[in-house]
Parts: sequence; C-alpha cells; structure tokens
Amino acid sequence: MKLLDKLYNKSKLWFSISWIIAYCLLMSVGDGISEALGVEKAVTLPIALVLSVVLLMFLKKKHLCGVYGLKAPQSSVSSMLFYIPIIIMLTANTWSGLALKFSILETVLYILTMLCVGFLEEMIFRGLLFGAMKKETPRAAIIVSSLTFGVGHIINLFNGSGADLVSNLLQIIYATAAGFMFVMIYLKSDSLVGCILAHSVFNALSAFQREPSIKMHLITCILLTAITGGYALYLAVSMKKDKKERVCS
Repeated sequence: MKLLDKLYNKSKLWFSISWIIAYCLLMSVGDGISEALGVEKAVTLPIALVLSVVLLMFLKKKHLCGVYGLKAPQSSVSSMLFYIPIIIMLTANTWSGLALKFSILETVLYILTMLCVGFLEEMIFRGLLFGAMKKETPRAAIIVSSLTFGVGHIINLFNGSGADLVSNLLQIIYATAAGFMFVMIYLKSDSLVGCILAHSVFNALSAFQREPSIKMHLITCILLTAITGGYALYLAVSMKKDKKERVCS
C-alpha cells in the first residue's frame, strides 16, 4: 500500500497507467493458466478479486471513493433518458441466442470474474485515467479514455479467449464507442456506479451468449456502436445546454 501511495502522490497519470498495465498482464496470465488447468477463470477470478480489493482499500484509505465516482448519480433519471440506451445495450449478448457455454462451476467463476472486471475497468479507465487528465485536457481525456478502453480489448487475441481477428476488431470498435458512452455518463452524473453495473452485467451475460456468426457479429457491432455512440453524443449536447442555461441564469 505504501508503494501505491508513493506512486499516486508522484503522478496520478502514471498511477493509472501502472494499473492498466498490471491489470492487463495479470488477467491475461490468469486466463492462460486457467485454460491450461482446463477450468475457465479458475485462476483469473482470484486475481480479479485481489486487484478489486486492493484498489478499493486504497481509495477508501485515501478518502477518494467519491472523487473517483463511487457515489450516487448527481443527475436525474429523466435527464439520462431513463438509461434506456444502456438497457438496450445489455440485451446485445442475447441477440444471437442463448446457450450454456460452460459447466455450472465455470459459469459461476465466469460471472464473478466479469463482475470484478466491470468494477476494475471502469475504475481504471474512467476513474483513474480519465480523472488524471480531465482537469488539464478534458477533450484529450475523453478521447484517451475511450480509445485505450477499446484498443485494450485487442488482448483477447492472445489471452486464450478464442477470439478470431475479425471478431476482435469488431469488438474493439464497439468497445471504443461504449467507452465514450461511459465517459459521458460519468461526466453527466458525476458517478461511476451506473457504468460499473452496466459494464458488469453486460460482460456477465456473455456467459450465456450463443456464439454468433461473423454476419451477426457485424450487425451487433453496428447497432452497439450506433446506440452507445449516439447516447454519448446526446449526453454531450445536453451538458452543453445545461452549461449555457447556468451561464444565462
């Protein structure tokens, strides 16, 4: 914990980058070992749990939970379009049909891992990385947070997930759009709680997704990119209007 304190106090940006590197490497190693053992997420889940606990303990110790979005949303539900675009997004993993891809044990391990992944990725990419950049370069912070989150999914080509090149590239596209949406939700509501929940549920539901064809994957990519990107643009426009109204009043 002292090492984390030292790194955080020295540079919040490098602190976030260090977390991104550690997260990607450790989770990939966990997936690789789990695959070798023949039990999906058997090693990945403990790694994810440790990373989640360490990060949460650090934020609590430094009294930074609220600073990095672990608080109730500050915007009304109506101003967020009742989160309908997110609800639609959450159904995406059911569009190609449902199937039990893993054993019962592996399904439980997978779902628990995905819950941790939702927390970690939102806290790292939106909370830490975006938070370290937003005051000095807000626009660059939005772009960097969105792109790093999307491009980071290229790791699925090498971690034993079985993703092929085309499917992975499509995932990068809609993940970048989703990253943009999550950033704008964070900016609008000053909270990451909704982002963490949506991200976690979306990932967890993939445990029951029937493997889509390339055509279905392409359709899903187009629709998810349109839904999440469109919602992000709506939130951006609404925030500009809110700002103008505050200035005029």
